[in-house]
Amino acid sequence: MPRRTATLLASTLTLIALLCVALLAPTPYSEMSPGPTVNTLGDYGSDTVIQISGHKTYPADGHLNMTTVRVTGADYTMNLVEAFMGWVRHDDKVVEHDTLYPQGQTAQQADQQNAEEFSQSQDSAKVAALDELHIPVTSRVIVAAVVKGGASEGVLHAGDVIKAVDGSPVNKAEDVAPLVTKHKPGQRVTFTVVRAADAKNKQAPTQQVTVVTRTSNDQGPKRAVVGIQAGVEHTFPFTIDIKLADVGGPSAGMMFALGIIDKLTPGNLTGGQFVAGTGTIDDSGKVGPIGGISLKTIGARDKGAKYFLTPADNCEEAAKDIPHGLTLVKVSTLNDAMSALTDIRTGHTSALPSCAKG
Repeated sequence: MPRRTATLLASTLTLIALLCVALLAPTPYSEMSPGPTVNTLGDYGSDTVIQISGHKTYPADGHLNMTTVRVTGADYTMNLVEAFMGWVRHDDKVVEHDTLYPQGQTAQQADQQNAEEFSQSQDSAKVAALDELHIPVTSRVIVAAVVKGGASEGVLHAGDVIKAVDGSPVNKAEDVAPLVTKHKPGQRVTFTVVRAADAKNKQAPTQQVTVVTRTSNDQGPKRAVVGIQAGVEHTFPFTIDIKLADVGGPSAGMMFALGIIDKLTPGNLTGGQFVAGTGTIDDSGKVGPIGGISLKTIGARDKGAKYFLTPADNCEEAAKDIPHGLTLVKVSTLNDAMSALTDIRTGHTSALPSCAKG
């Protein structure tokens, strides 16, 4: 074989081998892209997103859209070509796999976590919305989970209402841990509880339950633990259901709260404007940051949004690349969002607090 032909053949085979490596070699990356943008005032699929019964509601026009990010699955392996194409595309973002799925988290574990966070965000959205409208909500501290094999297994049960620890009243979930860690491992802690089976009975008697503490085995400082997770259970004065399939995580909390408020009050919060947004929310109405903000603003703009309610802690990142025609509005609380909607509704948009580059 002539040398020239052999050289050409070798080069071709090398190129083919490199292409095969690029197509088959796994990379430690995942991809994020804009996901569905859903109007909390409307329908999604066959369901109305926010359904309220037992209280007067009002028609709500306009858009209060929650936004999402689509991500590759925990078990998906991205090859080098896909990673390169993701880096090139403006509307996608390539990130390290461990950023989305830390510590080898499986797809099932990720789905479970997202479902739990989504459920909690709905609960907090309801509480914050009703508080904004001065509608009372009853809350109580419960045993949210019992650690398998822990000190409380078989003694305390998920759903038990915690009234006191060692006689000290418990008013919020955060009260429980400090009362337990006052003890040394091996000491006894007495819980005053109403059993889960009796929790709906306002006249149910309390019980004294004793748990022997153990030494913590996590990465934090050694301390006394009883192997439970305390949580809060709310009792609402009427029924609020949020129906949104195939969506997880906590980032729609603020937009759910605004949608609930709009449906419970006459008139339209948006004045018919297309408003989108994102942000976690807690029971007090504080709005927290989320991931993938730049992808969510792109998704909102592509759907037709003119204004985007942006968590204050995401403002600097979001302002680096603002989609054309979209105004970023900085919010720290649900009340901030309500004030911004008033400005949008009345046309006083020059007063809107905007996101600026750092």
